[in-house]
Amino acid sequence: MPENINVEISMRLPNVTVRSPQEATRVIVNADVRFTKRIEVPVLPRTGDTLELSIRGGFRVPVTVKRVDWHDEKGIFVVACHYGKRSVPSDVYASLKVDPDWFAKPLL
Repeated sequence: MPENINVEISMRLPNVTVRSPQEATRVIVNADVRFTKRIEVPVLPRTGDTLELSIRGGFRVPVTVKRVDWHDEKGIFVVACHYGKRSVPSDVYASLKVDPDWFAKPLL
């Protein structure tokens, strides 16, 4: 039985609109941030594949693979993904921000 492959997920999220009865509506812009996590996959994903990733709190998020590149310095494949839906629910975003398995990586 072949071993799983370690990859680093680099996920781009759409902007998040936070609505609250106590505060004015605000928009969190995610254009310059990628959320990263290392996972094991049975086969290397291809561009266009759909994956389902987990976030603590019981959330499963769909992503679409945009590209897969080998990263020499890290010694790992980096799988660039986009969130699979048009918008991110604020409770999913809040769980993602506090999940210790996910890291918010600013793009210069």
